[in-house]
Amino acid sequence: MKIKILGTRGEIEPSAPYHSRKSGILIDNKLLFDFGEQEFIDYHPQCIFITHLHPDHAYFVRSGGCFPATDIPMYAPEKYKKGTIKILTKKITVGPYTIIPIPTDHSLKVKSQAYLIIKGNERILYTGDMFWIKKKYHKLLKNLDMVITDGSFSDEGGMIRRDPATDKPYGHAGIPNLIRFFKPFTNTILFIHFGSWFYRKGACNARKLLHRLGKKYTMNIIIGYDGMTIETKKTQKKA
Repeated sequence: MKIKILGTRGEIEPSAPYHSRKSGILIDNKLLFDFGEQEFIDYHPQCIFITHLHPDHAYFVRSGGCFPATDIPMYAPEKYKKGTIKILTKKITVGPYTIIPIPTDHSLKVKSQAYLIIKGNERILYTGDMFWIKKKYHKLLKNLDMVITDGSFSDEGGMIRRDPATDKPYGHAGIPNLIRFFKPFTNTILFIHFGSWFYRKGACNARKLLHRLGKKYTMNIIIGYDGMTIETKKTQKKA
């Protein structure tokens, strides 16, 4: 599969030219995952899949945001008050692709889910923001060619808080935690959705840090940027 990274910025002010657009990736120029910027509709995807209804993943949720005038099928873990978003809880087929939603732990206020994208013998997981995937779903994560996941926090532990009323956790895992979590399932992790740490360090130093973590955990770590295009190794071999 061919992956085009459309946006790599979390919910922070833009300060780096190649990390200025909010979340979105395009698979084979056909499937859009996350809709962080209104302009992503200009790629004319066949379907749109949203991990959760936070404004940096669904631009129209922002105050004053206008739901796109489009008949492109749009899926998410829950409905939105406007538009025609469909709830996706079971796998669907779109042409040669099978899309399987996998619930993730992230927010108290909105539901969230990752998407397993299968095309032939290729398997990519796109997570959006997360700190955990429950063990009952781990069987779906076997033999992943690539994981595309959350770079919000570089430090061990990330930022995970607990609701004082329910003690339910919410937030983001740290990058080291995510590397260890996904290591049994893949050798390649592509990080996007960078938080303020990335911009404070500067993109060059942030990339060095992530490459050091890759060496430490013997993982292939890829640092995404706006406009980056990458192919899975299986696609490269076919070409």
